[in-house]
Amino acid sequence: MRLLTVSYTPIVAALLLAGCVTTPTHDSKVAASLSVAKSGQIDEAIKQVEAQTQGSNKADLLLNLEKGELMRIGKRYKDSLDAFDVADTKVKEWEETAKSSPQKLMGQIGATIMGDASRDYEGQDYEKVMLTTRMAMNRLNLGDLDTARVDIKRTHEREAVIAEFRAKETAEAEKEAKDKGVTTSGKELNGYPVETLNDPEVLKLKNGYQNALSHYMAGFVYEALNEPGLAAPGYRKAIELRPDLPVLEDGLKGLDQRTSFRRKKGVTDVLFIIEAGNSPARQSKKIAFPVPTGRGLVTVSFAFPVIYPDANAPMIDSVRVGSQVLPTALVTDFNVMARKALKDELPGIQMRAAVRTVTKALVQDQVNKKFGALAGLAANVAVAATESPADDRMWRSLPERVFVARAFIAPGEYEVNFSNRPGDSMKLTVDGRYMVVPVRMYQDKTYLGDQAKFGSVTPVAQLQAEPEAKPAETAKGKPKTAAKAKPAAKANTATTSTSNTTSSAKSN
Repeated sequence: MRLLTVSYTPIVAALLLAGCVTTPTHDSKVAASLSVAKSGQIDEAIKQVEAQTQGSNKADLLLNLEKGELMRIGKRYKDSLDAFDVADTKVKEWEETAKSSPQKLMGQIGATIMGDASRDYEGQDYEKVMLTTRMAMNRLNLGDLDTARVDIKRTHEREAVIAEFRAKETAEAEKEAKDKGVTTSGKELNGYPVETLNDPEVLKLKNGYQNALSHYMAGFVYEALNEPGLAAPGYRKAIELRPDLPVLEDGLKGLDQRTSFRRKKGVTDVLFIIEAGNSPARQSKKIAFPVPTGRGLVTVSFAFPVIYPDANAPMIDSVRVGSQVLPTALVTDFNVMARKALKDELPGIQMRAAVRTVTKALVQDQVNKKFGALAGLAANVAVAATESPADDRMWRSLPERVFVARAFIAPGEYEVNFSNRPGDSMKLTVDGRYMVVPVRMYQDKTYLGDQAKFGSVTPVAQLQAEPEAKPAETAKGKPKTAAKAKPAAKANTATTSTSNTTSSAKSN
C-alpha cells in the first residue's frame, strides 16, 4: 500500500474539532416511530416523524421517505404523495447529476477523513426505485391509473440511469484503488461477518436496485389500462428477477386470456400485496487495523456497517378469502436487497477506510515523533474520536418482505385471514374489474389499506324463462286447455357491479 504525503498540523486540528461533534444516527431518529407503528399507533408514529421534518430537515430525503411510508400505512395517501414528492425532487437532482456530471457524485472527498456518514445521502439504489413504485401504488389507492402509469414509466427510466452510473462508478473506484496502491477484498476484514453478504440469496440477485414487485406492478397497471403489449414485459421481468414462482408465472401465462373475450365473466381480478415487518437496520461494527510506520505498527480502528434484519417480520404463506385459500409468493426481500447494496458498496467503503487508516496512522506516528508522548496521546484520542459510527442511513419504514397473491373472486362480502393468524380476520368487499388490496403486517398488528378498484365486473349472459301465461277463460267461465309452453327466450341480463373509483379503466 503506497503511503500518502500529508500536512499533519491542519489534519490534527481538523480531527480535534471533529472529535467534539456527535451526530445522532438515523436509526436512533426513527426507532421510536417504528416501534409505535408496530404496536398499532400509526397516528402517533406519523406525528413523531413529522416533528423531525421541520426547519432545516423539511427537505431531508430520508426523513421524507420515512414520513411518506408511515402515512401510506395510515391510509393518508395524498399526504404520503406530498412527502414522497419532496424526496423525489432530491432523487431527480441526483439523476440529473448522474447523467450530466457523474464525477461530482464520485468526489465526496470528506468521507476520506471524516467517515462515510459525512457524505451527502443520495438514497440506496433500491430505495430510489421503490420511491416511484410507492408513488404509483398511492395513485392506485387514489383511483388514478393514468398517473400511476407515468410513475411506472419513470421507474424504468430511473433504473436505466442507475445502471449506467454504477458502471461508471465501479470503473472509477477500481482505477482510484489501483492509483493509490490499495487492494480490497471482503476476506481482509477480520471480524466482519462477510458471510451475511455472500449467502446464496444475496448472490442470486441480479443487481442491487431492481425488484420483482415494481415490475409485477407495472404489468398489472398496464393490464388494467388494456395495454397487454406493455404488461407482458413487466411480468416477464418480474419472473426474471424472481424465477420459479407460480404466482408470477401465472401473471404472464394468463395475460392473453384475461385481456380477451375468453376472460372469466362475473368475477373480479384481485391482487393482494402483503408487506411484513420493517426493512433491516444498518449498524456499526468497529474493526482494528495494524498499519506499519517508520516507528513500528500503529493500530487504527474504524467502523463498518453491518445489516441486522427484522427478526419479528412475519412470513405469509397463504391468504384465506371466505372458503378459498390463495397461495402467496415472496416477490421482494429488502433484507436481501440491503445486503446486496452493502456488498456492492463494500469495495468503495474499504478503499476509503484504507486511505483514512493510513492518513490517521501517519498523523499518530509523526505527532509521537515530533512532540512526544503527551501530544501523541492527544493525537491518538483525536484520531479515535473522528471515526464516527458507520453510515447507518436506510429507509427503515419500508417492509422487510413483500408477498403477492392473485385470483378471480366473485363480487361480495368476505372474511379474509392471512396465514391463519388468530385475530387477523377482517371484512373485505370485492368489487370491480380489477382490485388491489394493500396489507401491512407486524407481529402484533395488521393494517388493511384502502382497496383500489377499477372498472366494472364483466357481464354474464343468463337465460331467463318467460312466466307461464295465465289460462284465458271461456264465455262460460271455464279455462281453455293450456297451450304448450313457449321455449324460454334468451335474455342478455347482466350481472353488474358498481366501481367506486374515479378512474376509468379501459374495457375489452
